[in-house]
Amino acid sequence: MSSTTSKPRKVQPRRAFGQVRKLPSGRWQARYTGPDLARHSGPTTWLARIDAEAWLIAEQKIIEQAATDPSQPWIPPRIRLEVAKAQAEVEAVKAANATFGVFAESWWEHRELKPTTRQTYRRVLDRFLLPTFGDRPLESITKADVRAWHTVTATDTPTMRAHAYGLLRTILGEAVREDLILVNPCVIRGAGNAKKSRRPNPATLEELAAIVGAMPPERQAMVHIAAWCALRFGELTELRRGDVDLDAGVISVTRAVTRVNGKFIVGTPKSDAGTRTVAIPSHIVPAIQAHLDDHVTRFGDPLLFPGADGDHMAPSTLYGRATTYDEDGNVIRPGNGWYEARRVAGREDLRWHDLRHTGMTMAAQAGATLAELMGRAGHSTSQAALVYQHSTSDRDRLLADRLAAMATGQVG
Repeated sequence: MSSTTSKPRKVQPRRAFGQVRKLPSGRWQARYTGPDLARHSGPTTWLARIDAEAWLIAEQKIIEQAATDPSQPWIPPRIRLEVAKAQAEVEAVKAANATFGVFAESWWEHRELKPTTRQTYRRVLDRFLLPTFGDRPLESITKADVRAWHTVTATDTPTMRAHAYGLLRTILGEAVREDLILVNPCVIRGAGNAKKSRRPNPATLEELAAIVGAMPPERQAMVHIAAWCALRFGELTELRRGDVDLDAGVISVTRAVTRVNGKFIVGTPKSDAGTRTVAIPSHIVPAIQAHLDDHVTRFGDPLLFPGADGDHMAPSTLYGRATTYDEDGNVIRPGNGWYEARRVAGREDLRWHDLRHTGMTMAAQAGATLAELMGRAGHSTSQAALVYQHSTSDRDRLLADRLAAMATGQVG
């Protein structure tokens, strides 16, 4: 009878820094607790234990160096790896003598943009920038090239022309920051700003009342809120019952919906300032309450102004159509929706967005400061809010009458 003895298990010496362990896959993992007291693992696993230990030794040296050299602070290995990858990408672009097209596509793909902004930039790139600059090496684009392009680009659409130039300047500015080119060749003064060819003419109170009366009942409160609370279309069509507090007299604007490639996408408002709480003028509270009672279910948190299918409303649903007539003035097809309502009010020039302009202009006339206008409209810059402080003809007449009264001594 023979007896077998098993070999004693080999005990690995305990490491002074970090740990190495064998995984079920047979590969080796290394990890350690860093100066930030968090645990950090190696960027990969290794076939041989000695390779995992080598990584720990290198990491220990980095920590020791950081402790004695303030100019070399310790950075977690994962972040160091990400920085190295980013630098490698930049170097690869440089090595390939990157074209504007390659860089612009990378910029567009990785830039954090709102869905509608991303879609707009895509159109501008494809239509105006890539055909001219797509195959050009970044460093070969000169100020003269940009000026020649600008001279012939979108000359009949100033706003689009300004958008295209602004996007070109932004992309090339990023190339400067990444050290791909030395200077930005976009130096045309004022080219990124388009002069507005159309100055909005706000609706009067009488016109606004006529529009409300001509809208379908389920859309009337929408006109009130668009005008008197200055909400954007995307904010209105994502507004839900829970966002309206009539007891406190406020509307909370925390979301907006956009339509991209036929799909509705719910996100945050247009800017950080767009997330806001808007006080409701008391005179429209009854209309909003009636809308909630008659057109909005009390179950769940439904949309206040949905489309026909209960989902978000498309602009075409709101716009409808205006009444059309034959040569003798007979009705060919009756109108409906926004287009018909503005026709009834005699304001066929009025756009839906002009309702927001109407409300903010009235707020300015009521004495709102610039900061108050910015807060109410959800603007992040004063320039955007200044447009609402223009005078209407009625206001200008009132001021003229007051000046005349002062001149003739009728006021003290």
